[in-house]
Amino acid sequence: MNGREESGEQAVLVPSPLSRRSVVGIVPRLSLALAGIFGAVTIFAFSPFGLFYVAFLALGGLSLLWRRCRIPMQGALLGYVFGLGMFCTGVAWLYVSLHDFGGMPAPVTVLAVFLLCAYLALFPAVAGWLTVKFAGTSAWRFSLAAAASWALTEWLRGWLLTGFPWLAIGYSQVPWSPLAGLAPVGGVYAMSFAVALIAALVALGITQWRESTRAVLVIGSILIALFLASWALKQIEWTMPSKEPISVSLLQGNIPQELKFVPGKLSQQLQTYLTLADQNKAQLMVLPESAVPLLKSDVPPSYFDALKSTVPPNGDMLVGVFDDIDSGKQVFNSVINLGNTPTRTYHKTHLVPFGEFIPFKWLIGWVYITMLNIPLSDQTAGATDQTPLQVAGEKVAVSICYEDAFGEEVIRQLPAATLLVNVSNDAWFGEHVAPWQHTQIAQTRAAETGRYMLRATNTGVTSIINDRGEVVAALPQLMTGALRGIAQGRTGVTPYVAMGNWLIVIVCCSLLLCLRMRRSDQDITS
Repeated sequence: MNGREESGEQAVLVPSPLSRRSVVGIVPRLSLALAGIFGAVTIFAFSPFGLFYVAFLALGGLSLLWRRCRIPMQGALLGYVFGLGMFCTGVAWLYVSLHDFGGMPAPVTVLAVFLLCAYLALFPAVAGWLTVKFAGTSAWRFSLAAAASWALTEWLRGWLLTGFPWLAIGYSQVPWSPLAGLAPVGGVYAMSFAVALIAALVALGITQWRESTRAVLVIGSILIALFLASWALKQIEWTMPSKEPISVSLLQGNIPQELKFVPGKLSQQLQTYLTLADQNKAQLMVLPESAVPLLKSDVPPSYFDALKSTVPPNGDMLVGVFDDIDSGKQVFNSVINLGNTPTRTYHKTHLVPFGEFIPFKWLIGWVYITMLNIPLSDQTAGATDQTPLQVAGEKVAVSICYEDAFGEEVIRQLPAATLLVNVSNDAWFGEHVAPWQHTQIAQTRAAETGRYMLRATNTGVTSIINDRGEVVAALPQLMTGALRGIAQGRTGVTPYVAMGNWLIVIVCCSLLLCLRMRRSDQDITS
């Protein structure tokens, strides 16, 4: 009956058996090409382009392709090609880090970046496999399966093998999309779930356009309800001011990465930050990651004294430096405070693999000796139970560079912390889109926690971000200067601070389990 079986009055699609030949040529070439294109264009959903609706279009296109799949492997292959397109365009800036500044030969760099993208593409592939496997013959269950599978595999990508959560699709929604209202409730992966669900429903609406007006009306009603509910959540003020705002000064030294660790240029760099600090006093002054590119034990005490002398009587300064123990046997990427409160140190806990520590050192350590020239690439991770730094009358949760990409690690210091500070050296990324992508990640952390986020970077994007994830002030990239403004400390607990990612993980796992059980029941009764 042309692939349909009648059950009462309702026609249910039944997968047709695949021939051996169709399994070998498992997906049409046009579908593969479209999947790659849909993946590639997702870069425009993220900062600096900020076209958040592109995320719906890209995943909607992928959902249309997934809906045509008859076996899970087809969904996996389409998801994999989508992921290749997405990551090969979205993280191409890694070439700059490894080749231009790390000294890796160009052919080896291209291969290394491609292999990373090939690994990251496995997660959309798993999402495609799960979607087709659990959706069964129901178009409505397909939408739920696609959303749950996408969000769950993004979460897995964020922690497996130390994690690489960059380009989680939920980041594209902060701060202007109505879906940004989900950030303080379920975090970035709740927004990813919503984007994937909306995309799948749009795809369903397209396929039902001529067949069922009622289905299209239902889909439209669901979409309107989702957007209105998210918009309503966005109007809630989850946290409250803790005290009067403080003045802040974020220093951007604009030190070229190729000169940062050159001994002959060191005194000029140190003087740059000393001059900026002296000319831009505030209650809280923040210098970027590795603003002092030396082991702490090698820094002349007079320099720290000079920095401290620029701090006003009611203020404090945060400075990036490499702390060392046992004559350099242990090296930490650190932030220390100078000023009117007792000096404390924050040590970076989540190190960047291949940049700050060497995974499988016994196996691939030779790469660093023969091909890479990354200073201080064998660091020690700090403890995970560090508490906020008490500076300038605020309790500050510090993160260093890549750490703010991990929401559950940022909230370790909450709800005690009243302010978030991230110090970074995004000069490693060159003039690519990565510094803007990183800023959007920081905006998401601010929205999730209901806290201001202060970002002090070497070359940009130095910015002040409010508790809703909006950039209220920023310095241009590649500019030597200071960003002066006001930051408001805040207290309170958002649902995300209370539950972290577990809420959305439980929702996704429960949905997939229910879908699987429902399909098993259908298989038994059919």
